Amino acid sequence: MADNNHSHFQHPYFVLTGIPGLEQKYYWIAFPLGAIYVIALFGNGVIISTIKSESSLHIPMYYFLCMLALADMGLTLCTLPSMLGIFWFNYKSIVFDSCLVQMYFIHTFSAIESGVLVAMAFDRVVAIWNPLRYGTIITNGVVCRAGTVFLTRAVCVVFPVPFLIKRLPFYHSNILSHSFCLHQDVMRLACASTRINSLYGLIAVIFTKGSDSLSILLSYVFILRAVMAIASGEGQLKALNTCVSHICAVLIFYVPLIGLSVIHRFGKHLSPLTHVLMANAYLLVPPVLNPVVYTVKIKEMRKKIIQIFVQTKITAEG
Repeated sequence: MADNNHSHFQHPYFVLTGIPGLEQKYYWIAFPLGAIYVIALFGNGVIISTIKSESSLHIPMYYFLCMLALADMGLTLCTLPSMLGIFWFNYKSIVFDSCLVQMYFIHTFSAIESGVLVAMAFDRVVAIWNPLRYGTIITNGVVCRAGTVFLTRAVCVVFPVPFLIKRLPFYHSNILSHSFCLHQDVMRLACASTRINSLYGLIAVIFTKGSDSLSILLSYVFILRAVMAIASGEGQLKALNTCVSHICAVLIFYVPLIGLSVIHRFGKHLSPLTHVLMANAYLLVPPVLNPVVYTVKIKEMRKKIIQIFVQTKITAEG
């Protein structure tokens, strides 16, 4: 009878973990952490509003950039309540169902961002491989359909994950190792076989980030072939320079992701601090750095943002 009761038991809440060993310094960590969230939200918000308000930026490349900024904002807002709750108010509890909701949206927005990076890679392939037909191949309709496909894929692939967690019993520890809910972290606390969860998680990762990373790699093989066919060295550098921002965005997204995956699978002997820092980098670094990279590298975006700030300042002073 006791075993039967345990098989249906779930904790009413989980306990989130901040940064192990630095509990006495949360007050000082809270301010830079808050600044990071402000930078992420403000930077991506500026990109979205600039693209929306400037008709000269209503072209496919900037639509994809707008999608990337929206995914980054979604990812930032997913972790904002629990992270600031821990470091600002020392509130570490999260209700079981709220944890599942947060987990769903974190993995969904992460999958959306991965898909958008694929679309941006294809955009660069067409722009370099066949620039004369770029306008007829990458149309607004293609951009809209690509966005719909990646959104639908992310929503559908991640949708079963919370339900697979919900069916598991939890009657031992309820302490998570991160400041937010991730599938692998919640799954390891279950008191039953998680083989189905692990198998589905692997399939989902292969279908989304695995296939996406392979597509991006193949895209750059085509790009390099097209660049090598350009006669002048100046032309080659100019073509490659159009890809620098995207390459940075890919590295910013995939390096922490790969690092976190490796640590979860092979780094059980590492300190909890390493796990926490890598997970935080995975979710906080892309939303903060992507707006910086694209604002610095894309001349048109930088000029429009400066113009908007100047106009706003003049209007405020008037």
